Order: sequence, then structure tokens, then C-alpha cells
Amino acid sequence: MIGFGDERKVLVAARPIDFRRGVHGLVAMAAQALNGDFYRGDVFVFRSKRRDRLKLLVFDGTGTILATKWLEEGAFTFPPVQDGAIVLTATQLSVLVAGLDWTRVVQKPVKRPCKTA
Repeated sequence: MIGFGDERKVLVAARPIDFRRGVHGLVAMAAQALNGDFYRGDVFVFRSKRRDRLKLLVFDGTGTILATKWLEEGAFTFPPVQDGAIVLTATQLSVLVAGLDWTRVVQKPVKRPCKTA
């Protein structure tokens, strides 16, 4: 199982990529186009033009993980096509990979208890 904790930064490339691109090409793209730190453990998500496939790229400290997911029906929810990247939370990433609409996941602020004298 691959776990993505809250300490990892999740960057989604807003512009579709050529899905024939391999690990080394995606690492270069992550560093240059997305301004991410691949070797720090940031998670990079790349999309296809048809929005039915995505690639996840992450360095886990011992090596590089490249995972691909295809949806049999429907499409992933991605931000509008533009340059740069969108930052997601670990929860939003889980929802995206499940094929659901991650834009509906909103973290509610937690009110901290206050001390009473």
C-alpha cells in the first residue's frame, strides 16, 4: 500500500501530458514545469488529454514509484487547462484517484477549545 500523509505536498499538473512519457521525463517535468522538489517526497499527478487516465509519481526515499490509473467509464475531475500546478491535500488526492469530484472536499476549520479560568 502506498500511503500519502499530510506532510507530503501533492501537485497536479494542470496541463495534459504525452502519456508515452516515462519516469525520467516526468521527473524532469516535475522539477522544471511544476517547481516541485521530487526528492523531498512531493507527489506529482499528471493527466491525459481525455481525462480518463492519470499518472502518480513519487520518490519514497528508496526509489521512484510511478503508478498509472485508467477509468473504464467517465473521467477524472481536473482543474482547467493552464500552466503550472494545483496543490491538493492528501484527502483530495485520495478522492481524485477514486474517480470522484475532489473539488467538493473542503476541510472545515476546527475550533480549538479555550481555557476557562
